[in-house]
Formats: sequence, structure tokens, C-alpha cells
Amino acid sequence: MNNTFFLLILLGYVAVLAIIGFFTSRGGSNASFFNANKNANWLLVSFGMIGASLSGVTFISVPGWTSSSGLTYMPMVFGFFLGYIVIATVLLPVYYRYNVISIYSFLGAKLGKESYQVGSLFFLLSRIVG
Repeated sequence: MNNTFFLLILLGYVAVLAIIGFFTSRGGSNASFFNANKNANWLLVSFGMIGASLSGVTFISVPGWTSSSGLTYMPMVFGFFLGYIVIATVLLPVYYRYNVISIYSFLGAKLGKESYQVGSLFFLLSRIVG
């Protein structure tokens, strides 16, 4: 596939997404985007959490990894499950109580702008290095 064709497909895809986003977000607000005006079904939220934690790379690479290493991936799955329980019982109530949408917003509200920026910086560094 030549580069021009690939670039045209990519630009077309981004344009279609922008058009869909423009027409479906009319009348929407930040509150409706980030927390569905605190009106979302718990099952929908749980699927969103799982979907956000998975990526295309995970979806493609994990079956190959498990076929070569056996069940060594299972402890990670159990860790994800425990993490979801902690998020649901500890973090989500705090987010609702302080009306924030992320841990970084919480850091900024409780500890100031510097902690917000340092926390965000460490997250970005962990994504780049990890």
C-alpha cells in the first residue's frame, strides 16, 4: 500500500469521526460527556471501564502470550478484577463526593495545581517509559 493511499484513508477516517462527533454532541456538556450527568447504568459503566483498560494491542497480543506461556497471565487478570473492585468502592465514591472526573482533578482540588501537574507528568512519563 503506498503512503498517499494510507494517508487519505487516515484523513478520511478522522474526518468521519469529527463529523459524527459534531452532530452527536450538540447540546452536550462536559458533565454529560464525562459522567453522563451521574445518570448512567452501572452495567454500562462497568463495560466502559473494562473497554477503556483494553487496547487493540492487548486484544491481539494476549492470546499469543497465553498460548506460549500457559496460565501465567491469570494472576494479572485477577489483579485487574481486584483493581476494578478498588476503583468501584474507593475511587468512584470520592469522585462523586468531590465532583471530579479524574484522579488528577482530585489532586488539583485537594493539593493544588502543582500536584495536578506533577501527577500528570508522572503519568505521561510512565506511559512513555512503560
